[in-house]
Amino acid sequence: MTIRPIVRYPDPRLALTALPVSLFDDALRELAADLLETMHAAPGIGITAPHIGVALRVVVLELDASEGPRTYVNPEIIWASGEMILHKEGSVSMPGVNDEVERHARLRIRYQDTDGNMHTEESDGLRAVCHQHEIDQLDGVFWIRRLSRLKRERLIKRFEKLSRG
Repeated sequence: MTIRPIVRYPDPRLALTALPVSLFDDALRELAADLLETMHAAPGIGITAPHIGVALRVVVLELDASEGPRTYVNPEIIWASGEMILHKEGSVSMPGVNDEVERHARLRIRYQDTDGNMHTEESDGLRAVCHQHEIDQLDGVFWIRRLSRLKRERLIKRFEKLSRG
């Protein structure tokens, strides 16, 4: 496992749509292991391959150490509740800043594991927020695009100031 350099906002690679994974091999499993190691070092609770400059649809989440990490390959939302929740979000690509984002309260996703097996998972609360946040990133939608223009501009200024100081 290797800690990889994290792509920092506003790197244009964060705005690209990641490609579906079609080869389920040792290189994919190594990528997932590197993502986990990089996420722990950041630190964070979620990371995508685009966060390390790899344009593939791979997400690693670890919300609870007792449950351990989960890897989602080619995840997609197949159902979302009408109920919405606000949750504070941030990114390993924009450390030191966060803000509340409105997301669906409950979801059902379909994804593959690192061996290519298909799964579905229902989530709510923090896990549902993370699924939406990371799938957005795979689609090239950086989380601050979910904020109002005013909030987004303030956050970017704060991040720029932190990055200089």
